[in-house]
Amino acid sequence: MNRPFSRHFLTASGLALIMALSPAFAQEAATPGAEAAQQAANENQPLTAPDSQARKDRVMPESFADLVEQVSPAVVNITTTATVSAPLGRGLQLPEGSPFRDLFREFGFPGFPQGESPFDGGPQTEQRSNALGSGFVVSSEGLIVTNNHVIDGADEIEVEFFSGKTLPAKVIGKDDKTDIAVLKVESPEPLPFVKFGDSDKMRVGDWVLALGNPLGQGFSASTGIVSARNRALSGTYDDFIQTDAAINRGNSGGPLFNMAGEVIGVNTAILSPNGGSIGIGFSMASNVVSKVVEQLEEFGETRRGWLGVKIQPVTDDIAESLGLSEAKGAMVTDVPPGPAADAGMKAGDVITSFDGGEVKDPRDLVRRVADAPVGEAVDVVVQRGGEPVDLKVTLGRRELAEGTGSGKVDSAAEATSDVMGMTLAPLTPEIAAELGMSRDMKGLVVQSVDPSGAAADKGLVAGDVITEAGQQPVAALADLEARIKEAREAGRKSILVMVRRAGEPRFVALPVE
Repeated sequence: MNRPFSRHFLTASGLALIMALSPAFAQEAATPGAEAAQQAANENQPLTAPDSQARKDRVMPESFADLVEQVSPAVVNITTTATVSAPLGRGLQLPEGSPFRDLFREFGFPGFPQGESPFDGGPQTEQRSNALGSGFVVSSEGLIVTNNHVIDGADEIEVEFFSGKTLPAKVIGKDDKTDIAVLKVESPEPLPFVKFGDSDKMRVGDWVLALGNPLGQGFSASTGIVSARNRALSGTYDDFIQTDAAINRGNSGGPLFNMAGEVIGVNTAILSPNGGSIGIGFSMASNVVSKVVEQLEEFGETRRGWLGVKIQPVTDDIAESLGLSEAKGAMVTDVPPGPAADAGMKAGDVITSFDGGEVKDPRDLVRRVADAPVGEAVDVVVQRGGEPVDLKVTLGRRELAEGTGSGKVDSAAEATSDVMGMTLAPLTPEIAAELGMSRDMKGLVVQSVDPSGAAADKGLVAGDVITEAGQQPVAALADLEARIKEAREAGRKSILVMVRRAGEPRFVALPVE
């Protein structure tokens, strides 16, 4: 009987105790390519492979040494420290069902009240936990890309370079949907860095190089080929390159290079029955990562486009019933209030083209919508009744539609006011479009919310729009202030406001005292 495979993400958080005495990541500073790497950093140029090797990116090289030497100065080891709670009896192991467990519960265990034992949780103590991962520098100013799961929950982050130098790092932004995080270190001199390549140009069979810190053993290189492309694991925006280059725990966040020295993937996960490499590794494609990195660097969070539809695949049976020549596109099953509804899209439409490009399937549409600019109109073609229908949809922002966006909502309006624990501003047509609402909508947009205020207690978030207060429309700050004054004069303790999020209305009672 074959043993079933299980998917293991490359987080090194479980290696803290095992790897406490592992060799450091550091290498001798005077590596053969160190001088050339520093010169490239001083000139703000990325590290690249020699031209002769770049021209042979699809031919098996005699050696990968030149490529490894060229890009290694931009690859880093990441160590994180976090405070975790653990039972005082951590480390004590008894099999489930052992009579000793019942014995300790009945007669007590030293340091534990009667009825408790270290195997049932018991008193907790705080401990420091270390985790290991990899990353790579993408700018001479010190921007570093890694996996989100490498640094998630960390209190301290330390980056160790190929030369052995270490620097503290801070988180610039992170995206759990693609498992990407961007860090920043401050360096007195420019840092050697690498650039992203075009992952769409990679073909099955192309040579690739993986660099990182597997199992805490320090700098390590492995090679292989692209085994498959466009793999999806469990995420909405998954676009993984599958490779047989050896990837293990600790490689998380490390780069996957093509033979030109360009990063075409970020090593993220492996498929394995035991947690070790069996030649099935997954790297998030650079064409996904580079867009996320740009947004995290600029905004500290992602800003993905939002169409506002529910979709399903077009099967052969559905295509035949609708008179479609091919089973391609994305079939619309529901159109809630939002950008698509405002543009006239209907349930039963089949989206065949988005922003000038053919839509292959729902996954393809989701990724392309996410990459499209928020608040701008795009051309969408749907099949309806056997005929193509051209629509122009002004995309909203997914994070605000889902209520997951953080930070302040940008507004062209100068007039703002702090009311009931919120910073409010008049809703402009531009902001309405960004939020996926009709440009004609009137109201007050919530720019930020005081986490300790009444509005936050009621679940309001940045991006919500207040359209009514006291069951009367509000279009300006003065309207809301007047309704609040009326409620107070009437002796009421709260005022009923209508809040719209992604076009969906709900009533909330906010205190006015």
